[in-house]
Amino acid sequence: MNAQTERLTFTGAEGAIEALRDAPAAGAPARGVAVIAHPHPLFGGTMDNKVVQTLARAFVACGWTAVRFNFRGVGGTAGVYDEGRGELQDLLAVVQQAAPEGPIALAGFSFGAFVASHALARLWGERQVERAILVGTAASRFDVAPVPAEAHLSTLVIHGEHDETVPLTAVMDWARPQQLPVTVVPGGGHFFHGQLPLLKDLASRHLLSALP
Repeated sequence: MNAQTERLTFTGAEGAIEALRDAPAAGAPARGVAVIAHPHPLFGGTMDNKVVQTLARAFVACGWTAVRFNFRGVGGTAGVYDEGRGELQDLLAVVQQAAPEGPIALAGFSFGAFVASHALARLWGERQVERAILVGTAASRFDVAPVPAEAHLSTLVIHGEHDETVPLTAVMDWARPQQLPVTVVPGGGHFFHGQLPLLKDLASRHLLSALP
């Protein structure tokens, strides 16, 4: 992503987890570590996905260290696809090793948002999860976890109006019982082609906003 991008290897239940880490500019206040999860491993999803990179840039610009990683079976990460169960273990392992203490943030795109939702539910109350961003949440394809009520203000859900992979109605059906707001990008598709700057701006606004 930039000249300072650091390649890392974490250890997961199946072995090596390949990851990249980007830190804010030297001297910038450090807000914590954000772990970002990528789209579906069986459909070309990797930590180099453009939406994942956009989220990483937003976090770094707002003072967070951004860590993105490959799920099991992708790139240099050991193991095979596990329908979200093992991938949740991968994400939690990265959180534990990349940020064993201090504030953390969670983010994910598509399948990664589904996995991140379960990580948020698992970690809430145990860790200081300051922000969560779920983009293109795969609610029509997976059992996305509800967002803890106390985490609603610190969670941003973004979805494209014309998402061709995950219909907006599926995300609204997931969000409605929770009374969880969804930010809809007018005309947006699943991959936000031509709208990545807007996606970064929405994420940055959320990360810089003051919570009550």
